[in-house]
Amino acid sequence: MKISDVLRNKGSDVVTIAPDDTVATLITLLADHGIGAVVVSGGDGAVDGIVSERDVVRRLHSAGPAVLDEPVSAIMTADVHTCTTQDEVSDLAARMTARRIRHVPVVEEDTLVAIVSIGDVVKHRIRDLSAERDHLEAYITQ
Repeated sequence: MKISDVLRNKGSDVVTIAPDDTVATLITLLADHGIGAVVVSGGDGAVDGIVSERDVVRRLHSAGPAVLDEPVSAIMTADVHTCTTQDEVSDLAARMTARRIRHVPVVEEDTLVAIVSIGDVVKHRIRDLSAERDHLEAYITQ
């Protein structure tokens, strides 16, 4: 199965934030959309970084409430691991687990097209396993 299969069910909506927007704006985006990470992009479709709830918490712990007025670029991860729609779901799951990352932007020709979370990958895998089980049960009982 490919990432495109995950996106077919999930959709390709992705929330972005500009690098110079404040961390306070980021927190509002995370809460309003019920998400755990936002792709940082200057608006040209390129992935400049990614920033998560975890990044906010860690920075709050070290810098205090003043971080809320800082730009997102001050706390984002700039070295972003990405995938394409043609990557295998199992390969991406292994990479996410090994690197301990929960969100991976999906890019095509250096342009952001979607984002995949570890939850999306697990949900897709569970659906595949359930379908496989149903086929095996049907085969055995016929």
